[in-house]
Amino acid sequence: MVEWKGIVGTAYTADEFDSYAHALRWSGWRPAFIVVHNTAVPTLAQRPNGFTKQHILNLEGFYRDQQHWKAGPHLFIDDRQIWVFTPLTMSGVHSPSYNKTALGFEMLGDYDRDEFNSGRGLRVQRNAVAAVATMSAVLGLDPDTMKVHKEDPLTTHACPGRTVVKNKFIEKVKELLAERHGGEHLDPVSS
Repeated sequence: MVEWKGIVGTAYTADEFDSYAHALRWSGWRPAFIVVHNTAVPTLAQRPNGFTKQHILNLEGFYRDQQHWKAGPHLFIDDRQIWVFTPLTMSGVHSPSYNKTALGFEMLGDYDRDEFNSGRGLRVQRNAVAAVATMSAVLGLDPDTMKVHKEDPLTTHACPGRTVVKNKFIEKVKELLAERHGGEHLDPVSS
């Protein structure tokens, strides 16, 4: 049986997540980029109040006990909060080609059907943009290196959905980076 890495299981606002992530120390694994996903199931309608602690614990059971994976994605992001799942300083399981080299962020919703640029989908998008901007600053990552799951050559589905436009998402990340961090990519190793 594969040893489970454990979860953090804590929810943060975008500002709280920024503070949390900036306090992390990267002594071992260090991701080279971020991969953005959508949950598809559950949809926004299936989680009208976003994720709860019980949902996160259920996901832990799913990945650990049913999938028999050693970890899951790093973040679950909804319209209210950013849940840290797999510790950000450890590799996770989220995308076959990128597990060892990238952070994986799951956005609540089915963005083949759910709207990503208005309503709850837009609030999910804002939290996801904030999470990507924070981790880009913390790790010194160029936002242009971000990938969407469907770019994985070993993936057969269109995650994160047709309403998520990668270049527009990256532009929003760059805008937030400029606003929060002066556009600089921070490098925690030298800071």
